Parts: sequence; C-alpha cells; structure tokens
Amino acid sequence: MADYKTVSRSAFDEFTEKRSRFIGYCSPVKTQQQAVDFINEIKSKHWDARHNVYAYILRDGGIKRFSDDGEPQGTAGVPVLEVMQKMGVTDAAVVVTRYFGGILLGAGGLVRAYSHAAKLGILAAVPCIMQLCDDCRLSLSYNQYGKVSALIAQLGGVVDSSSFSDKVDMSFHCARGRLEHINRELAAVTCGELEAYAVDEKYYMNKTEGEE
Repeated sequence: MADYKTVSRSAFDEFTEKRSRFIGYCSPVKTQQQAVDFINEIKSKHWDARHNVYAYILRDGGIKRFSDDGEPQGTAGVPVLEVMQKMGVTDAAVVVTRYFGGILLGAGGLVRAYSHAAKLGILAAVPCIMQLCDDCRLSLSYNQYGKVSALIAQLGGVVDSSSFSDKVDMSFHCARGRLEHINRELAAVTCGELEAYAVDEKYYMNKTEGEE
C-alpha cells in the first residue's frame, strides 16, 4: 500500500467575485457516510445560500462523487472534483457555498470561481502526506530509556507513548522497512539486549505539504 495525500484538518477560506460570496470548505473523511455528514453539516450551516456544491474522493473503492447543486451542469461540481484530482488529495470532501450577488458570472466564470474556492479550501485544510508505518513495541529499563528514545528519533522513528512500571514499555512507529535498521542500532548500543517488534501497520502523517 502506497503513501497518499489527504488534508490534515477541517478548514475553510473564501473570496468574493462580482458580489457573489464563495466559501470553500474542506475536511478529511474516510467513508461515504463521513463525507455525507460533512456535506450536510455545511448545507445546514448555510441553508440560506443559493448553492452548496460538493465533491469527494475516497481511497476505499476509488469512489468519486460530485454535485452541481443547481448550477449549470459541468460548471461547479466537476471543477471542484478536478481541483481535488489535480492537487492529488483523497479521503477528503470539499463543499463550496455560494451566496449569489446578483451578477451572472457565465459558464467560464463559474468554473473559475468554483475551482478557486475549492483550492482555497484545500490549502486551508493543509494537505499532508500519510505514510504506511510499522507500529512497534519495545520493553526496556529506566536506565536505557533516555538513550533509546533519542536513538529512535535520530533514526526516523516517532515515540508515541511510554508506560512506566517495573520497566518501560514504549510504543513507537517508523516507516516500513526501517525497523530492521533500528534494531541493529539498538543492539549495538545495548550490547544486544533490546529488540523492538512490529504489532501492526498503520498510516501516520509524515509531513504537511511544503515541509522539507
């Protein structure tokens, strides 16, 4: 399973074009029900708007849906969907709310306006890369904890939690294929005492778009 791009939060941005107000909302979603719930939430919030155009893309099943919500066919939902595809985001839903300002924009103007609002919403929601990682566990002594946690971070792992009793039980994740190298380094600094093991595979946010 490959890494993929989605958005890291629900957010919105807006602009005005010839007195029409366009508000682009975007949210991460995993299922059709979550997408529908998000769309209905925005529709309820902006019940008095002329149009609440939407599109969403889901990895599971390769599902893509859109609606022009009363705008001329092909001038609203499709442009929003195409922006999502061009930006490469999936497991996400976009709703563009339009408050009509009394001036007709024409088909080309609508396409540009809905495309721009969708892009603003996606950028506000902060595109990010989700990376498939090994979810790992490790038991160690209190004396080893500082050195080991620093080493894991140095080697690209991320410590998620630690519980303390007679020993320390650490949970961390790392990119797939990285655990073998981490274990070699752990063995080197602990004279072979420690070895972490993977318990699951899970997606974690690797970085937000624009990060180096």
